[in-house]
This record gives sequence, C-alpha cells and structure tokens, in this order.
Amino acid sequence: MNQRSYYEADARERIEGLLDAGSFSEFFGPRRRTISPHLAQLDVPGAFDDGIVVGAGRLQGREVLVAAQQGAFMGGGVGEVHGAKLTGLLERARELRPEAVLLLLDSGGVRLHEANAGLIAISEIMRAVLAARAEGVPVIALVGSGNGAFGGMGIVARCCSAVLMSEEGRLSLSGPEVIETVRGVEEFDSRDRALVWRVTGGKHRFLIGEAATLVADRMQAFADAAVAAIAACDPDQDPLAALEQAQQQLEARIAAYGDCRDGLEIWARQGIADPAGLPLLDTAAFLDAVAARSLP
Repeated sequence: MNQRSYYEADARERIEGLLDAGSFSEFFGPRRRTISPHLAQLDVPGAFDDGIVVGAGRLQGREVLVAAQQGAFMGGGVGEVHGAKLTGLLERARELRPEAVLLLLDSGGVRLHEANAGLIAISEIMRAVLAARAEGVPVIALVGSGNGAFGGMGIVARCCSAVLMSEEGRLSLSGPEVIETVRGVEEFDSRDRALVWRVTGGKHRFLIGEAATLVADRMQAFADAAVAAIAACDPDQDPLAALEQAQQQLEARIAAYGDCRDGLEIWARQGIADPAGLPLLDTAAFLDAVAARSLP
C-alpha cells in the first residue's frame, strides 16, 4: 500500500501516488511551453505548465481524468491558461465519459496578477463541472494540500459531486488573512493557527457536512476514498437539484450554528462529549469519536 503523505507531495507526485502505475497520460504538458500571457508583462516568472497538470489515467482500474494544481507555483492561483486547461479537461470529460474526473485542489483562489482573467476562468470551471455532472460524469474534489481550496476554487469544490478531505486540508471561501483584513482581528485572528484549522480544516468540514469523507494523510487513503465516492455517485442525479439541496442544508446550518464563534461551539452543539479533544485525535480515533456522538 502507498503510505506516502499526500500533503507533502507536489502535483505530479500526487497523480503518480493515486493512479495505477504507468497509466497517466498528460494533456497539454510543459513541452508545449504555454505560459500565462500576463505574468511576463509584470516581470513575474511563469511556468511551462502554468501551475496545473491535466490528463487521463486509471484509478484502481477505472478510467478517470485528473487535474492536479501545483501549489508551489503562485499558491496554485488560477489564471487564464491555468483555468483554460482545467475547463478543457472538464469539457473533454463530456466527450470521453470517464468513470470520474478527479480534481486535486491546491489553491488559494484567483491569481491576483491576472484577476479578471482568473475570475472569468473560475466561472467557466464551475459551469464545466456542472455540465460534466449533468452528463453523468462524477467530479470528485480531493483536498489535502498545503494551500487547501480557497476563494474561487473553494466554490468549485462545493460544485463537485463529492469533496474528500484529510485533516490537513482546508476549505473555505475567504482565507483567514482576508477575513481579518476586512473585518478585523476581533472577527478572526489569522495568527491563531488552531482556530484556522478548527474553522476551515478537514475535521470541521466533515462534521458540518461539506466533506463527504475524512481520510488519513496517505495516498492510498485518498485513492480508496475516491473509488468509494465514484461508486456512491448517482449518475442520474440532477446537479441543480443537488445544489438546491445543499442550499437547504446551508440554511439549516446557519439556523443551528449561526451564533457560534468557533468550531468548538458547533461541535459541542452537535452532541460531541469532548469537543476540545477532537483536534488531538488521529483520523481513525476521530471518526470513532464522531460515530459515538449523541446528536440532538
């Protein structure tokens, strides 16, 4: 079994660790040398793959398309070329009809150096995700990286058929520093790393229903969870109906927890006996503790 850390790997290492050996074929790779047309104008170094790797391969024998963001390049930020490669992969899924599309997210959101192009790209990615799902192709988001999935990519993740996270992963719309800048440190102290993970981390996202599965920080764990998520997806489900259901769940969550200031308060309200102890548990012990909770 592949027990290598998913968190510590880069984009290409994650693809290699998840997919069957030798099965990956890259689309529009770095040999094409297609870099962002905007970065050079700002004297910012580019990358020949523009921070994202896309292609096809097999996941435990299942034909899949996969995209992996390279968080080490500009925080995995989405620009024009980066977004076009991801959108193109999702559009190709409608033609090839693989068993799933895997999105290995590692992004702080839109690349500020080309913000307008990045924002347009996010909208195109969202539309392409929903179009692929409408054609019966599951789109699975994997979040267990250093940058997590923030900003526009946080929205993209929640448009997917399922979100799989590790404790180390983070998922949110606005990043901690952004919230602090706009609302003040009294609203959110971005230097309190424990608070950041209690609010945006994988454990919390699993507990409030935004992550379908919480897995250990291992390649094999993510691969197995992705296979299970593919099997659980209903190819006939209307993605719009699924989003409407998610909206109803969000409204119910706001009603239940809208006055809470910390994940600890939410966990206590969920009936967890020792919420302060949850961050100290490894994934297996955490899942056992959650399974034993007494929900109101």
